[in-house]
Amino acid sequence: MNIHPIYDKMLSRSEREKALHQKSMVLWFTGLSGSGKSTIAVALERELYSRGYVAQVLDGDNIRHGINSNLGFSIEDRRENIRRIAEIAKLFMQSGIVTICSFISPTLEIRQMAREIIGEQDFFEIFVDTPLEICEQRDVKGLYQKARAGQITGFTGIDSPYEAPVNPDLQIKTANQELAHSVRAALEFTLEKIKHY
Repeated sequence: MNIHPIYDKMLSRSEREKALHQKSMVLWFTGLSGSGKSTIAVALERELYSRGYVAQVLDGDNIRHGINSNLGFSIEDRRENIRRIAEIAKLFMQSGIVTICSFISPTLEIRQMAREIIGEQDFFEIFVDTPLEICEQRDVKGLYQKARAGQITGFTGIDSPYEAPVNPDLQIKTANQELAHSVRAALEFTLEKIKHY
């Protein structure tokens, strides 16, 4: 391959972090569809912004309408979806930005791949732990209903597996918790790390 990296000529991550007065990282929200992970991620982004920090949400729906619009929902395509996202998240992180990823990322192996791409010390797994029955009750997009009716196949939690994190960096249980409490937990977790640059 005729590729010649120029990283040594570019601004470094530490220079960018210093300019932004923050430590960059990747916060990886995982959970079932309807768990609330995207809602919490977007609220967290706003909370950080209101405090003068620079953050960027990468969300499943938006990514699949753009750079990953050519991928389906087989395990292989889901893996490639997450691989691309992890590479994008790493670029944002290296630019000094707090990158908030919100993706089902259903298997332990897929999330481990993302962790390895981004780097162990910069990857923080946040498990939005919401029981399947609660996610189905919410069913904001009507996807569970379609999956139960056989109109959608390979749907996580119905006919495709979801492997919960074994030891997440943060676990947020939303079943009996108001959104504000969930966001506060994510914010406190992030602020503890973001200031150490």
